[in-house]
Amino acid sequence: MRVLSIQSHVAYGHVGNSAAVFPLQRLGHEVWPVLTVNFSNHTGYGAWRGPLIAAEDVAAVIAGIGERGAFETCDAILSGYQGSPEIADVIVDAVAQVKAANPRATYTCDPVMGNATSGCFVNPAIPPKYRETVIPVADVLTPNQFELGFITDRDALSGPSSLGDVLAAVEEVRELGPATVLVTSVDREGAADDAIEMLAVTGEGAWLVTTPRLPMKANGSGDITAALFTAHLEASGSPADALARTASSVFAVLKETLDSGERELRLIAAQEAIASPACEFEVEQVR
Repeated sequence: MRVLSIQSHVAYGHVGNSAAVFPLQRLGHEVWPVLTVNFSNHTGYGAWRGPLIAAEDVAAVIAGIGERGAFETCDAILSGYQGSPEIADVIVDAVAQVKAANPRATYTCDPVMGNATSGCFVNPAIPPKYRETVIPVADVLTPNQFELGFITDRDALSGPSSLGDVLAAVEEVRELGPATVLVTSVDREGAADDAIEMLAVTGEGAWLVTTPRLPMKANGSGDITAALFTAHLEASGSPADALARTASSVFAVLKETLDSGERELRLIAAQEAIASPACEFEVEQVR
């Protein structure tokens, strides 16, 4: 698979393209990373250095890739942290260009806006741009539960929610355009306190996987999840299989990170679990 990945970059640590590119490469895929920011480290530290990349410069890099004739061979577009609201239009234009050259290409949007712990941490102009311009052209959407609630104006999803409420919000999002939605951190009423779930939904069904909830905050875990799910879904065509493989690899990375005592994801140390996921967690069809 060949992937055009439009996301942030950090020199130190693993978020955005710095989290997504290596796992995709470890699975054997070609990745063309386009940067929306070039920071020293992720913003969770409270201090960082480096520039936001101007939208016109991001567009110029994408145009240069297109001028090499690459879009005809591009299988997937992946986007994450945008940096500025103007990047949304650049992404939408890139998706249109790639799909004009290769109609079989898919677009996965990770709508990075925030989480239940931190709230919305992006420019307030970005969420409306997601809903109005980016999400309608996405084939796959990978929000966490907080972002799903933010997109659908459902404040209740910022805390424990019924599976029915989460599914209702997913269907509202699917009506906007994406055929497949992966909710990356389901906090479900009645679930064990030491468990966390992911939910994949298509028009054919809905599948849930449960993994242990680890006592840690891991910046970049959503970026890895979106990248791996995109790759496995493209390879197998099965949401259940993609969910099982993604959950296994992401849990292994998080467990390796927790055991190390380090703050940044231990992607390199856990690379074998990325290349060969154990698929140890059962996937349950819930619809």
